[in-house]
Parts: sequence; C-alpha cells; structure tokens
Amino acid sequence: MLSPKPHWLKRKLPTGPEYESVRGLLKKSRLYTVCQEAKCPNIWECFSQRTATFLIMGRYCTRNCRFCAITHEPTVPIDPGEPVRVADAAQSMELSYVVITSVTRDDLPDGGAVHFAKTIREIRRRSQDTFVEVLIPDFQGDFNALQVVVKAQPNVLNHNLETIPRLYPSVRPGAIYRRSLDLLKQAKQIHPTIPTKSGLMLGLGETSEEIEKTLRNLLDSGCSILTLGQYLQPTREHLSVKRYITPEEFDYWKETALEMGFPAVASGPFVRSSYHAKELYQKIAAI
Repeated sequence: MLSPKPHWLKRKLPTGPEYESVRGLLKKSRLYTVCQEAKCPNIWECFSQRTATFLIMGRYCTRNCRFCAITHEPTVPIDPGEPVRVADAAQSMELSYVVITSVTRDDLPDGGAVHFAKTIREIRRRSQDTFVEVLIPDFQGDFNALQVVVKAQPNVLNHNLETIPRLYPSVRPGAIYRRSLDLLKQAKQIHPTIPTKSGLMLGLGETSEEIEKTLRNLLDSGCSILTLGQYLQPTREHLSVKRYITPEEFDYWKETALEMGFPAVASGPFVRSSYHAKELYQKIAAI
C-alpha cells in the first residue's frame, strides 16, 4: 500500500511549453531519461528548465532493485547510434552540463563501459566546453571497465551507494556495499583529479548511527560530492517507506556532512543524484 505523503512532499507541476518541447525532442530522438523511467518527482521542474538525465543502453535493467521503478525485463542489444543521438539532443537543448546514466547491463562483458565512453566523446566532439557527469553502475567490480569510463575523462564520476550496508540484501539484491565503495576508491586511483560523487536514499529504515558511518565510509573512499534524498515508493510492488524525513532533518544531515569534510552536499526531500548537478559541481570547481 502506498503511504500518504506529508505536506512538504506535495508540489505543483510546472508544465508548459518548455516541458513539452523537451519531451517531444526526446521522443523524436528515440532517447530515454531516468526522469521518465524512474518516475522522478522532479521531472516537471527539470524538463521545464530544459534539463534531463539521459538513460543509455535501453530502458530494461538486468537487476531488480526493490526501490527502483525502472523495468526489469530481458534486455535488447545496445544501439550503436545512441551516443550520437544523445550528443545531438544535448546540443539541441543547449546544455552546458550533461548528466548520463544507464540501466545495469550485467549481460554485457564490459557492463556497457565502452558505450559510456563513446557517449562522453560524442558530446565533447561537439563542444569541448560541455561538462559531462556520468552516473555509472558497479560493472560487477570490473576494474578494467571502470578504467574505460574514467579515461574518457568525465567531469564528475557518480556511483550511488543508495542505502546503508545492513539494508543491501532487501534494497539492492545483486549489489554489494563494499564493491560499490571500492569502485569509488578505484576511480580516484585511476584519475585523482576527477571528483567522485555518491548518494543515499533516506526513509528505508536506517538509523542515524548507520547513516553517519556510511558517510564516513564515503569520505574515506575519496567521495567529495554527496546527495541525500527521501525514498519514495514508486508502486505498490516496491519497498514501502518506513519514515518520511522532515526538511529539518535533511538540513541537519547537510550540516553534519559538511562538518565531516564533504565539500559539496545537497540534502532535501526532493534531492536526487542529478538534481542541480551543475551547481554542486561548481562548488567543487571553486575550491
């Protein structure tokens, strides 16, 4: 059963000509976004501001995480023309900062790493001044696959822990907490100057002590950009919300994370990993 949302999670939907323009462009370009597939609550705001997070390698995921609305179905072959279409769409939208993520493709030998790298390069081919952030899967711990993506030199490399280690078996079956932490550490080893980023969903039953320990683990991994947001149950078949975190609590965790040493933190009920990504990156770049 979907639990009723508190008043601070209710908002108006700012649809309009810009929203429809972005939606139409994506449909015409045969592209997917995580905004649409994952039922992101910020889709109306972001599309209205002509921003979107591109979802590459199809819309079907090989994993079946209990929090995620992306469909778990048999995958289809990767479209070799997709990197060009993503770059064309980013250019048409006049994006100066592009965020690219993907479904998890455990069926591919490299997890889709080469496809990520090609997409980065196609965007840069059109404009060397365009900033690119990638939100990558764990590549099943394949260091060589991670190298392929990092060596394409994204401006930010993001990989979400999503939750605290105790909840991994119920929230992220198929993922391993330590493997995700190691990926962030390895990315810094490959290219120390590329900032790494990660995020957590709150409201799944974690304790304050578990949140704090997880944040310290992220800091130890070299992570410099942190996002904290409220978990929202996308359908009745997904995990239920254990607790709605108040805006004041999110403010507390932002201050706590900053005091711990994170240079850039976004924390709030509607925060998602790519929400206001450009602004978070600018905080890092200004240091």
